[in-house]
Amino acid sequence: MLYRMYTRFCERNGFKYEVIDYLDGEEAGIKSVTLGIEGPNAYGHFRSEKGVHRLVRISPFDSSARRHTSFASADVMPQVQEDNEITINPDELKIDTYRSGGAGGQHVNKTDSAVRITHLPTGIVVQCQDERSQFNNKDRAMKLLKARLLEEKVKERERELAELRGEVTDIGWGNQIRSYVFQPYRMIKDHRTSYEVGNIDAVMDGDLLPFMSAYLKEFKG
Repeated sequence: MLYRMYTRFCERNGFKYEVIDYLDGEEAGIKSVTLGIEGPNAYGHFRSEKGVHRLVRISPFDSSARRHTSFASADVMPQVQEDNEITINPDELKIDTYRSGGAGGQHVNKTDSAVRITHLPTGIVVQCQDERSQFNNKDRAMKLLKARLLEEKVKERERELAELRGEVTDIGWGNQIRSYVFQPYRMIKDHRTSYEVGNIDAVMDGDLLPFMSAYLKEFKG
């Protein structure tokens, strides 16, 4: 249901979409699908769809034609631009050299070839004393520092995404953001804004802008 609505919405409103992942249900339908959607204010529009959706209908698989309720969950995340380039300002580095430790002998370093680099903004400290050349030790330490900074950047991105994702809601009764009732009457109602329509076919065909607009007016920011 959601898959058809969202792809039809994209087609109607000039958004590009691609199916990134698709998994069939064990018996029928779709178990999960991941869509990549691009277009003007795409995240701003689809953020209104995040949550649990409740569907009420007579199941085509029930020989007694009883009314069934099912739930589907939509998660909406902005696309994060990948950037593996780390720029290091030399003025933000404290570089110390010292004599490498070792067991001694003829190959013991007699010069201050070991290098310790402190990245002042983050406090990250890296050091290298494996090479006999101070230049080589500094080069390896800088590579290690870039790797550490990239790791911190990834962690920060994960924290930002967690904030954007917000609280994870259980899929079930009492948590739905919108109900789609096909029987015994026909109505779609958004429980956050109280906006409702009776033309289910139009909504199933991607006419979601009224719901999205009502949400954005109710929950600005």
